[in-house]
Parts: sequence; structure tokens; C-alpha cells
Amino acid sequence: MKDRQDKSETLFFIALVPHKTLRREIREIKEQFRDEFGARHALKSPAHITLQMPFKRSSSDEPAISATLEKIALEEKPFSVELDGFGCFAPRVIFIRIRDHEPVKALHSRLKQKLTEELEFSEREIMNDIQPHITIATRDLTKEAFREAWPEFQEKEFSGSFIVNSLFLLKHNGRNWDVYKEFTFGSNG
Repeated sequence: MKDRQDKSETLFFIALVPHKTLRREIREIKEQFRDEFGARHALKSPAHITLQMPFKRSSSDEPAISATLEKIALEEKPFSVELDGFGCFAPRVIFIRIRDHEPVKALHSRLKQKLTEELEFSEREIMNDIQPHITIATRDLTKEAFREAWPEFQEKEFSGSFIVNSLFLLKHNGRNWDVYKEFTFGSNG
């Protein structure tokens, strides 16, 4: 894993991904942002809660990544995530809020430790802390569009929930992020 200068490196990230119905509902909100505010960047990935920001690895590293994520998942118990309204990171990001951050943060903490110990992630690759959320507009949302959209979404209601029973490895295909592998939790709680 140490030689990371391989020219065939691929971008990956690790996330929690809601069930298909909720993903579809969130995609519709992302499409609304594209249509009304010209912000399409968030459409490049399925709805998700990021646990580990994008990192580059060669294809020869994939078996070790998969084995480590499988091992982590087998030790985890399912938990519920409740979605509750909208939040923002001014002046460019609007997201769906997660009601209780603690189960996601605890999972992130365990994941971070394994990525460092078993996959030799460097300090700068690791997300030290997370603010769990599901992004619906980012990067290409202009400051002006943010100022227009946020008052509307600040008051808008949104609720949903899903059972987290898997970790997901997403892989960049050159244009978008695809769910590459799912690692199901080993304990039924």
C-alpha cells in the first residue's frame, strides 16, 4: 500500500447510503437545485453520508480495502438515521440534517482507527471529525444562488429515516461516483 505513485490510481470514498426510495426522493431535491439554481455537482453521487473523504489508491490495493471494510462491517450493529429538515455551511452548501450524530460519529471513529492501522492512511487523508449530513447542493452553488435558496430551504420541512446496516465503498468513474461495493453489518442488533 505504500507506493501510491501508481498512474492507474482511482478515487474512492466510504459512506452510508440510504435505501433506494429515500435516495430517489433526495435526488429529486438535488434536481430541483440543478433546475432552479444551476447547481448540479451534488448529482454526481448518490445520496450519502460521508464517513471517509475521497482517497486515491491503485487497483492492486482494492482487495486490502475490501477486506478491511468487510472486517469492520462484520463487527457493526445496525442503527437508525433520522433525517430532519435542512441545514447549511454558508455560503455554498445546503444539506439535509441528521437528527442524532452520535451513532454515525462513533462508526466514523472506529473506521478511522482501522483505516490508519490496517490500510496505512496518512493523517492528511483521514477525516478527523465529521458533521454527518446529506449534501443536496455544493461547490457550484453560487453565493448569490445560496442567498436565494437558503431562506426557502431553511423553512422547508423534510423528514425521513433509514436503517444503516452496511458500509459502502464508492468509486469514481471519471465523471460520477458509483456505489462500487456494499459491506453488510454482521450483527442483527
